[in-house]
Amino acid sequence: MVSIAVHELGHLVFAKRFGVRCPQYMVGFGPTLKAWRRGETEYGIKWIPFGGYVRMIGMLPPRVGDPEGRLRRSSTGRFAQLVDAARESALEEVGPDDEGRVYYAKPWWQKALISFAGPLMNFALALLFLGIALMGIGVREPSTTIGTVARCVVPAVETGRQCRPADPPTPAAAAGLRPGDRVDAFDGAPVTSYRQFQGLVREAAGRPVTLTVTRDGTPRALTATPIPGEVADLADPSKTITAGFLGITPVRVFVRQDAGYVLAQFGRMTTLTLSAFAHLPEKMVGVWKAAFNDAKREPDSPVGIVGASRIGGEVLASHDAALGKLALFLVVLGSINFGIAAFNMIPLLPLDGGNIAGALWEGVKRGFAALTGRPAPAPVDVAKALPLTYVVGAVILLMGLLLVYADLVNPIRLGG
Repeated sequence: MVSIAVHELGHLVFAKRFGVRCPQYMVGFGPTLKAWRRGETEYGIKWIPFGGYVRMIGMLPPRVGDPEGRLRRSSTGRFAQLVDAARESALEEVGPDDEGRVYYAKPWWQKALISFAGPLMNFALALLFLGIALMGIGVREPSTTIGTVARCVVPAVETGRQCRPADPPTPAAAAGLRPGDRVDAFDGAPVTSYRQFQGLVREAAGRPVTLTVTRDGTPRALTATPIPGEVADLADPSKTITAGFLGITPVRVFVRQDAGYVLAQFGRMTTLTLSAFAHLPEKMVGVWKAAFNDAKREPDSPVGIVGASRIGGEVLASHDAALGKLALFLVVLGSINFGIAAFNMIPLLPLDGGNIAGALWEGVKRGFAALTGRPAPAPVDVAKALPLTYVVGAVILLMGLLLVYADLVNPIRLGG
């Protein structure tokens, strides 16, 4: 809800900055839980914690040729009547002192900025949360300190079973390596990262090597002979290769990243989100099957506000260390805000992207008129798109209800 409140605050701040009168700023829907007035705007919280809105006067322009402040009925068609009713409702809010304070009368670029301000706030929150998580806390990376030493070599087909007396010791156990040892050198060559050490071990299958480690502050030289084994391919973890095997796992530590890494992850998030939107229809089919046919809920399927809250709760209730929980929770918050912003940028009404598209089209028309010496055209009449808006709104509502139900009966779980 905080993300929605900040989203709507973006619209409100820019609308007021450009002089649009905003009678209401509400978080949630349904009956009002609490409301207060500051100046000309009523602020409030409603009972149903889904969404929010800023009411700006003059969202729909008068029809060309209509008398000032009045609506001339022109059609008896059902959709035309809906459009006329919406236009009439918008005109009723416009008072005699509101000249120049209506949304439709603002320059196209101001209208575009007012509509973009909401998603912009969510993009900013996503970047902020990612920045705190990745630059302030960091990313867990393997270190050159040994975390565990496997006692025996277990055949790949029996992975997970306990050691048996007949099982040979791992090269690490045979060499005397212990948890807490820090690997400093490999055959005399300094070791500066776990990835470098991993590569050296893989290249030394069947060959004795000298490992220089620090144990309890004292350097020690140990001899180990990595054995050939089936290990994951570093270039493609889904594949396996035969390479040197030692039998250790490293201690993973948080390594703070720079701003470039955060921006790279932000770009990756953009790519993944665009791909998700491209496959949204089939993903929603999967959600339907998970909700009503007891099918498995895919971990990358869409979630609603209930699912997002559940995931956040699972993160906080996990057995991970506090710092790890906080980092993951911030990444989840960043992803949620990015998703809210990206979804609202879809160029269809009633989403913000629909209003942005209308404003940009108005800018194109006015620019063309200026270049050709023609009179400036009237504001783009987004009311003509209201029939499509109702359809899109109904689809969004049904999607939201489906996601809420699926998140309750067959939720995504971080543990799989």
